[in-house]
Amino acid sequence: MISNWKTPNGMSRRHFMNHMAGSSAAFSAAMTLGGAIQANAEEMRKSHKSAIMLWMGGGPPTIDIWDLKPGAPTGGPFRPISTTGDMQICEHMPMVAKQMHNLSVVRSMSTREADHNRGRYYMHTGFVPNPNIEHPGYGSVVAHELISQRPQLEIPPFVTIGGASSGPGFLGMAWSPFAVTSNGRIRNLSMNLEDGRLRRRMAALQEIESGFATRTNDNPATEHGKVLKKTFDLLTSSQMEAFRVEKEDEKTKERYGNDGFGQGCLLARRLVEAGVPFVEVDLGGWDLHNNTHQTLSTTKLPQLDRAMSALVEDLEQRGLLQDTAIIWMGEFGRTPRINQNAGRDHWARAWSCVVGGAGIKGGLAVGQTNSDGTEVESEPFRSEDLMATVCEGLGISLETTFMSKNRRPMKIANGGKVISELVA
Repeated sequence: MISNWKTPNGMSRRHFMNHMAGSSAAFSAAMTLGGAIQANAEEMRKSHKSAIMLWMGGGPPTIDIWDLKPGAPTGGPFRPISTTGDMQICEHMPMVAKQMHNLSVVRSMSTREADHNRGRYYMHTGFVPNPNIEHPGYGSVVAHELISQRPQLEIPPFVTIGGASSGPGFLGMAWSPFAVTSNGRIRNLSMNLEDGRLRRRMAALQEIESGFATRTNDNPATEHGKVLKKTFDLLTSSQMEAFRVEKEDEKTKERYGNDGFGQGCLLARRLVEAGVPFVEVDLGGWDLHNNTHQTLSTTKLPQLDRAMSALVEDLEQRGLLQDTAIIWMGEFGRTPRINQNAGRDHWARAWSCVVGGAGIKGGLAVGQTNSDGTEVESEPFRSEDLMATVCEGLGISLETTFMSKNRRPMKIANGGKVISELVA
């Protein structure tokens, strides 16, 4: 289903896509174009920064993945194993262990939002929820700041795969996430008009939209028109070839994993190659209040291990990792104490995130928790610090200030501080 998330202007993704329903044979044509994505794709991606967020919806138990406590009453059954970096991680992540020289674990995350919705908002934006303002998420901010590097980009600068993401907030609808399935398909979009009729209908619709916006001086109408234009450019662009993940050879697809998350990570790599500034890949199902370790060992960690390791390895081998930030996180961690249902509950006081690529140092474990994982013993870091560090790696100025719709200045990453250990 297309996300029902609405912008502050009240326009849903379903609303603008319905403008196109029954009038988009061009999409099918674009999706079947052969050859390379674009003749200048190689030049387009040179020295162009991008970011891929791996979003673990539900709150992953990082004490069982990145910051194990063997021998402690809170430690659980998993053993730590050595990696190619200066840390140990879970035994059920052997392939990622081989890539840890490219990734660093921030083990001293300490936040206050232990509710799913509030934690999701905070980790995506760097701001706590405020009923008076909707802040833009990572993807919208990064796409907004990096789009000038991509004058030839016709496909959306912010793509979310397999799930919804945080919206553009006061940046406006033009920076909304473009949601697709893991096989690169736009959900619930039927295309059945030939190209000429599509173009005539779009021209008529654009004339109506432009006239309305001019007569009323209506900002939502202007934003609506921008989205329609971007939609039309998208439907008729040869760059849509990037979404055709099925064109990858079977060996590559199998290496990532033939599941939604694996194919989503493979699609993310293709989109970054095509010049997309920000891609988010969703892997939900981490709200493990029951049977945490059984679920981790049999499904969640093998799935994560395969796809995440293949993505990092591919980016490095293709020369993309030096310009592509990787962010792995959920909305919070889970309790060190194991509950009576063999599960772990919500815990934001001490947990871990993972970052790497785009000039962010790999192979490090930054910060530490105490012996049972209940508290941070070193300098604590927040969502805004993580976001500031990623922006630094991407070359986005931390002096950047946005103006919200109520004319309040909003500093990028909420004024967070860069985690000094992770940058040169």
